[in-house]
Amino acid sequence: MQTIPHFINGGRISDAERFGPVFNPATGEQEKQVAFASAARVEEAVAAAKAALPGWRATSLAKRTNIFFRVREILMQRKPELAAILTSEHGKVLSDAEGEISRGLENIEFATGLSHMLKGERSEQVSNGVDVHSVRQPVGVVACITPFNFPAMVPLWMIGSALACGNTVLLKPSEKDPSSAVFIAEVFAEAGLPAGVLNVVHGDKEAVDVLLEHPDVKAVSFVGSTPIAQSIYKRAADNGKRVQALGGAKNHMVVLPDADLDMAADAAISAAYGSAGERCMAVSVLVAVGNIADDLVAAITSRMATLKIGPGTDPSSQMGPLITAEHRDRVASYVAGAENEGATVVVDGRTLDFDSNGFFIGVSLVDHVKPGMKVYDDEIFGPVLSVVRVASYSDAVRLVNENEFGNGVAIFTRDGGAARQFEFDVEAGMVGVNVPIPVPVGTFSFGGWKNSLFGDTHMYGPDSIRFYTRGKVVTTRWPDPATSVIDLGFPQVD
Repeated sequence: MQTIPHFINGGRISDAERFGPVFNPATGEQEKQVAFASAARVEEAVAAAKAALPGWRATSLAKRTNIFFRVREILMQRKPELAAILTSEHGKVLSDAEGEISRGLENIEFATGLSHMLKGERSEQVSNGVDVHSVRQPVGVVACITPFNFPAMVPLWMIGSALACGNTVLLKPSEKDPSSAVFIAEVFAEAGLPAGVLNVVHGDKEAVDVLLEHPDVKAVSFVGSTPIAQSIYKRAADNGKRVQALGGAKNHMVVLPDADLDMAADAAISAAYGSAGERCMAVSVLVAVGNIADDLVAAITSRMATLKIGPGTDPSSQMGPLITAEHRDRVASYVAGAENEGATVVVDGRTLDFDSNGFFIGVSLVDHVKPGMKVYDDEIFGPVLSVVRVASYSDAVRLVNENEFGNGVAIFTRDGGAARQFEFDVEAGMVGVNVPIPVPVGTFSFGGWKNSLFGDTHMYGPDSIRFYTRGKVVTTRWPDPATSVIDLGFPQVD
C-alpha cells in the first residue's frame, strides 16, 4: 500500500509510529495510508524551518519572485496530474478539481508581485535633519493548518503569501486527502525553493498541539469548522502567536420578487450542490422573499432531477461522493430529522441508489425551514439546500444578520437600488449581487464576519501581507557631531 510521506527539509520521510487511512471516496476502499507525525517529528520540522529562516529572509525579492513564476509554470503544466490526485482522495469531479487549482494559482500570481507589496513608506525632514521610513519584515516560522475540502487551493492561499513575505512554513494538511500538499511542496522545491523553507507534516491532534504550543512558531493560519477555529485561535493566542482562524458558514441566497427566477434557480443548484456542498461558500439557505417561493422551489426541483452524480473520474459526473462514510451519514441525518422539526422534504437525496460502495448521497431540497431547526442552524457541509420563506426585504436582511455566521451572502434582483442597500445593510464578509458564490479574486482578501472568522485579518490578498509581516519604523538623523547635546525631555519636532 502506498504511504504518503512527510516532506521535511527538502526530502520525503515515510517512517512513523502511527498511520492513518486514506480512502477513495468513489469506491469506499482504502488505497493509501498517511504517516502521522509524532511530537518529535513535528519538532524536527520546526527546527528545519527555523534553520532555513535566516537564509530565506535574506534572499532577494527578485529571486523570490522568480521562484513563484516557476511554481506557476510548473503547476500549470502539471494541473491534470494534481487534479487527478484531488479527485482520487477527495472525490470531487475532475473539472471541479482543475477549477480549484486555477483559483489557487491566483494566489501564486499575486505573490509574484511581492516587490510591490512589500514596499514601505518614507518621509524626509520630519524634524530638523530627521527622516523616517517604514519596512515590513517576516514574522518568522508560520504554521498553516488546512481543511479537506480544498486540499490544493487553501494551502496555496496560505503558503503563497507567507513565503513571499520571507517566512518559512510548516503545512499540516487534512489527513483525509494529504497527497496534494506533498505534491505542491515538491513543485516549490523543483522551482528552486531552498530546503526547509516549506515543510509538510501529516497527522492529527498530536501534531497540531505541538504547532500551537511551540515557541518557535510565530503565527498560525487555519481553515476549518467554527468550534475548532475558536479553539485554535484561543490556544495559539494564549501562547503569544499571531492567529487567523476561519470557521464555518451558513450562507444565504436572498431572491427578491423581481429576480429572474430561472437564473436564480440555476445559481441555487450550482452553489448548493457543486463540490457536493463541501465548501464553506456553498449556498445552504435560499431565502424566498414575497410570493415567489412556490415557483422558485418548482424550478429548482425540476433541475435537480437532471443532475448526474457519480465518480469524479467520469466526465459526465457533475457531483461526486462525500469525503467519508461518516460524513455522508451525518449529512443524511439532517434530512431525516427535518420533517420531525416541521419542515417539508421536497427532494430526499437519501432515496437514491448507487452502484458503488462509495460515499455517495443524492441532493436534497427542504422547504418551509425556520431558524431553530437543526437543518437551518447547523453547518451541514453537504448537498442539502434549505428554503426559508419571508414576507419582505427587511425580513430577509434580519434573518441573515441574526445568524451566528457571516461568511458569504448573495442577493438576486434586477433592482440596483435594492442591491446597493443590501450591500450596505447585510452583515457578512463577502457579498454577491447576482453572484451566488462571491469568492474574491486573488487581489482581494477572503474572510467572513461573526463566528466565521477569529482574528483581525482575512485570508490571502492584501490582508495576508499584513498578517505575515510585522511593521518596523526607522527614524534617522546624520547630524554634525559638534551639535550633539544631552536632552532628557520628551522627543519633539522642531
